[in-house]
Amino acid sequence: MLSKKLAFVTPSVTIGISTKVNELKKQGFQIVNLSIGEPDFFTPEKAKEAGIQAIHDNKTKYDAAAGVKELRDAIAIKLKEENGVSYTADEIVVSSGAKHCITNALIALLDDGDEVLIPKPYWVSYPEMVKLTGGVPVFVETQKSNDFKATIEDLEKVITDKTKIIFITNPSNPSGAVYTKAELEPIVNYLTEKGIYIIADEIYEKICYNNAFVSIASLSEKAKEMTITINGLAKSASMTGWRIGYTASNLTLAKAMGTIQGHLVSHPATISQYAAIAAIQSCQEDMKIMLEAYRARKDRAIELFKDIKGVDLVRPDGAFYLFVDMSILKNKIEWTDSFSVKLCDILLDEYKLAIVPGAAFGLDDYVRLSIAADLKDIEYGINSIKQLVEKHQ
Repeated sequence: MLSKKLAFVTPSVTIGISTKVNELKKQGFQIVNLSIGEPDFFTPEKAKEAGIQAIHDNKTKYDAAAGVKELRDAIAIKLKEENGVSYTADEIVVSSGAKHCITNALIALLDDGDEVLIPKPYWVSYPEMVKLTGGVPVFVETQKSNDFKATIEDLEKVITDKTKIIFITNPSNPSGAVYTKAELEPIVNYLTEKGIYIIADEIYEKICYNNAFVSIASLSEKAKEMTITINGLAKSASMTGWRIGYTASNLTLAKAMGTIQGHLVSHPATISQYAAIAAIQSCQEDMKIMLEAYRARKDRAIELFKDIKGVDLVRPDGAFYLFVDMSILKNKIEWTDSFSVKLCDILLDEYKLAIVPGAAFGLDDYVRLSIAADLKDIEYGINSIKQLVEKHQ
């Protein structure tokens, strides 16, 4: 018999989409895929060269469970210079991607029944990760008028004496919303006074269009003590397949996560870690080029959406997604369990367009489009949505 934990875990919607896309491709259909949360750039040359050199230098043995010391030193310097927060290498744990970082943090902090606050919309895996590590996901309703950024008033409605952790995703996947310092400070002060840990998922920090990015841990010493910063190279340096993420936290938590990791996976691939050092130290210009490409696509996409009557989207100040309100069609197409899943099925079957239903992120009126794609594909995707809307008007 399988573990009872699995009875409460929901299958991944995005994996389901990918499976259907692959099936249609095998049948000979050309699919425009705007569902993927992955940069459409290759890893920068200097990072690739560093990985190759590490192989030639025989950097292929076991290393420290928390990660190669040179990489943790490079991350500490980066956090000090770019984020304004000081950590030692011992307070940093390098893991096999941001998902692994989050899992380590949840294992280290949660006892069975502890509650974890997850503001909506949320990244698809948060609730399932909480369930698998013994916690109870508690969803925080946020307001569209505030670009779905949580406020103290939103949090007060759901905090209990069992609340242990909150996720704050900044910039947001799926909405692209970015918290300002003025928005973060009162929330963080409120949470730290209540002794609630903050998992600050900052994986999209390099992809900010308007506001200067602010790390939660930089707000105060108390904020730093109660925050586990999650970051990595997947989005900023287009290193998704290299599987390098990291946490920065207080020393007690860092040692705990290092111990957990040491028993479960040892450490990420050493080759990937040496490539990551080069990405942090030598690939800033590559990251800026990617950002400007995303910015141009985002601006073009917003212009195109202005021509679709009744369709609205959250203002994307960061990340590379558009979170689109499709509720205008809610009473015009037939659906049963999920409006957004049905809508995405129609777009895939009739228009050969793959996007992600908002149900995966906790908001069924919405869909998510990635702009980490060729501009022609983005234009095709938005035009397909326009055609569908006009068909039912």
